[in-house]
Amino acid sequence: GTGNKLQGVDGGSHGGSGQPKRPPALSCHACAIGLRDRPARSACAIDRTEAVTRASAHPATLDASLTMDEPRATPERPVGPTQRATVATQASPGLREAAAVWWRIGVLSFGGPAAQIALMHRTLVDERRWLSEREFLDALGFCMLLPGPEAMQLATLAGRRLHGVRGGLIAGGLFVLPGALVILILAALYAQLGALPWMQALFNGVQATVVVIVLDALLKVGRRALHDTLDRTIALSAFVALFALAIPFPIVIGGAALLGVLRARRAPATPATTGGPVRPHERITLVRTLRTAGIWLLIWWLPLLGIAALDLEPLWWQLGSYFSLLATLSFGGAYALLAWMVQDVVHGFGWLDAAQMLDALGLAETTPGPLILVTEFVGYLAAHRQGGWWWGVAGAAITLWATFVPCFLWIFALAPWIDRLSASATVRAALSAITAAVVGVILNLSLWFALQVFFGQIERPSIGALVPWVPVWSSVQPINLALALGAAMLMLRWRWSLLRTLPVMALAGLVFT
Repeated sequence: GTGNKLQGVDGGSHGGSGQPKRPPALSCHACAIGLRDRPARSACAIDRTEAVTRASAHPATLDASLTMDEPRATPERPVGPTQRATVATQASPGLREAAAVWWRIGVLSFGGPAAQIALMHRTLVDERRWLSEREFLDALGFCMLLPGPEAMQLATLAGRRLHGVRGGLIAGGLFVLPGALVILILAALYAQLGALPWMQALFNGVQATVVVIVLDALLKVGRRALHDTLDRTIALSAFVALFALAIPFPIVIGGAALLGVLRARRAPATPATTGGPVRPHERITLVRTLRTAGIWLLIWWLPLLGIAALDLEPLWWQLGSYFSLLATLSFGGAYALLAWMVQDVVHGFGWLDAAQMLDALGLAETTPGPLILVTEFVGYLAAHRQGGWWWGVAGAAITLWATFVPCFLWIFALAPWIDRLSASATVRAALSAITAAVVGVILNLSLWFALQVFFGQIERPSIGALVPWVPVWSSVQPINLALALGAAMLMLRWRWSLLRTLPVMALAGLVFT
């Protein structure tokens, strides 16, 4: 097993102790957002797929590709290839025991995708041994290929493997439920208190911190996603298309994916095998897949179409249809989706203003569950404006439905195809190009947020074919600039955690605004 090098992972070099070398920092943009650099908790989807493919004959490399910050629950013993593939699948839990574990994971899932994935790995692989290392890696790589929050989808897929469809529903639902309840409470409080001067002063500090959070995400994604000139060209083109040309987000992501497919077809062909599954293959038929997809399409759309048919409230249909579209095209992580959502929510529908959108992101960053729960906050405030508290709850519920029900469709319909999709060079190349485009998308989001926070007025004049955002320089906000500088010092220089930085900066906003 010596000399087998994986991208970003030293897979086969062993010293005298026989232990694999410690891998470098995270390489996946979706797992890096919002976190400090730390030893790798998960490799990126592309790296993981290649790791599984290349390491099938050298199982020690799999262990090197997922090193945790915390020590293992028991000392690792040398095992052979057959043992390593099955050591983590000793016994299946009861459904009640599994539900309690999924609830605990949902409550503790702070810190973004990387921390959530690490928590699931420690719980499911190291402590409970419900999944093998190989199964976990395959499942993670597969979820990275899908639209939507990959951590929630990973929980759903793991629950499905343990207890079928019922287990997947319980796992995915309990992963989201604690954070959704917290966001609902925060949105209700914000709707009542957000207009008060002292609350606005608090959120000045939060908004300044959000600018730094997104900038930090941009730096990390850029370091890990831009490997060559074509990647950098795709990123720059995506930024110009969004910021200066106002090209819709789906076209930008679709164009990037197409470039990735073309690059894959021009590359030399290489055999792609996964080394065989750990558990027996499910029976895969197109009819079965289409039947499952059809059932979940009905579950997803029937309530929304019922709202439209009964003409209950136009806003409810707008929320359901818009966030369903978002869920279908949400490749590239939550920050890529936010860039698209901000433009529509603020400048298209006018449901929120820019300051409220910044506040929503700041609150979502500090709660358990996937960051995409920010959509629930948007749904609540948009509906609350028209009908008060009960309408807000209805808007939040519709938004949650449209955001997360599609995730169950992707998992239950496509899970039997996990090995084929994960091993596809074309799919991996398309995802790689989308990842490069996401750098430009997040740069656009960073600049837009910064302009909103640092200037009281911004404009979008037409300059030939260009329609860039331009600040009114006389409206500069020096206090907000100082708050953002302070947040940058705390998070980027002194490496403070987000949960520690946000309260300090909120207090600073209250004191200095």
